[in-house]
Amino acid sequence: MSVEKPYDDTDSGAPLPSFDASSIKLTTVAPALGVPTQQQPDYLDYDTKGRGVVVTMFANTGVSYLLGIVAGGAYGLREGLLHTPSSRFKVKLNSVLNHCGRHGSRAGNIMGVASIMYSLYEGLADHYDIEQYTRPVVGEVPTSPVFAALMTGVTLKATAGPRVAALAGTICFGAVG
Repeated sequence: MSVEKPYDDTDSGAPLPSFDASSIKLTTVAPALGVPTQQQPDYLDYDTKGRGVVVTMFANTGVSYLLGIVAGGAYGLREGLLHTPSSRFKVKLNSVLNHCGRHGSRAGNIMGVASIMYSLYEGLADHYDIEQYTRPVVGEVPTSPVFAALMTGVTLKATAGPRVAALAGTICFGAVG
C-alpha cells in the first residue's frame, strides 16, 4: 500500500531522463527525417515505353469490347427492324432485342479478343526490341504496332487456312501501317 504525499506547489517531480542524442547517427534514420545519405541525386525510374503490357491490354480490351457491343448492337437494331416477321410491336421488340444481343455480343467478343492478342504481340515485340532489327531497313518507323497487327490478323484467321490467314494479316497490317 502506497502512502499518498500531500500536495506541494514547490515540488517539480522527478527529473527528466537525459536525452543525449550524440550517439544516434542520422544517416541510419535518414529516410524518416529527410537527411540525405548520399551526395548524388536520387533519380526516379522512368519507363520510356509507357504503360506496362497488362495495363495496356486491360485498357485496350475494355474500350474495344465496349465499341464492339455498341457497333454490333446498332447493326442488330437495323437487322432486327428489317427482318421482323410481323408488324406487331411486341414481335418487333423481341426481334430487335434478339438481333441486338446476338450481333452486339459477338462483335464485342471478337474485338475484345483481337485487342488482347494485339496487346500481347505488341508487348512481345517491345520486349524483344524488334526495332533494332528493322531500323536498318525501315528507319525510325515504329514497327511494333505493325508486327502486332500482322500477327493478330494471322492468328485470328489461322484456322481458316494459310491463304485466309495471310490475307487477314495483310489487311490488319495495312490498317495499322
